[in-house]
Amino acid sequence: QVQLVESGGGLVQAGGSLRLSCVVFGRTLGMTDLAWFRQAPGKEREFVARIAWSGDSTNYGDSVKGRFTISRDGTRNTVLLQMNSLRLEDSAVYFCASRFSLGKYEYWGQGTQVTVSS
Repeated sequence: QVQLVESGGGLVQAGGSLRLSCVVFGRTLGMTDLAWFRQAPGKEREFVARIAWSGDSTNYGDSVKGRFTISRDGTRNTVLLQMNSLRLEDSAVYFCASRFSLGKYEYWGQGTQVTVSS
C-alpha cells in the first residue's frame, strides 16, 4: 500500500550538511504524518523529527533541535530532512516512517546511511 524510499545519505565531515529525501509511493490519502528515525550500531532507535502530512506541524528530537529541519514537498510526495552542523554522534542509519493514525508508525523505508567523520 505504501512504499517509502529514502536517499541522500553519505559521508560528510563534522560541521557539514546533508539533505535526506523520503519519497512516498502508493496510498497517501488519510496519512497522518511522516517521521525520521535513526539507529546507530548498538543503540536503540531514536526519534529525529516528524511532520504532519498536511505540513502544518513539526516536532524534533532534543538532540537535533536547531540543526535539522523537516519539510514536505507536496507536489512530489517527498519529505526532506535538512541536516546542518552535523556531529559525529549523528552517524546512523536514517529511516523514514509513516502512519495513518496516531499510533505506531506502520510503514518504513529501507534506510540510508549517514556517516559523519572528524
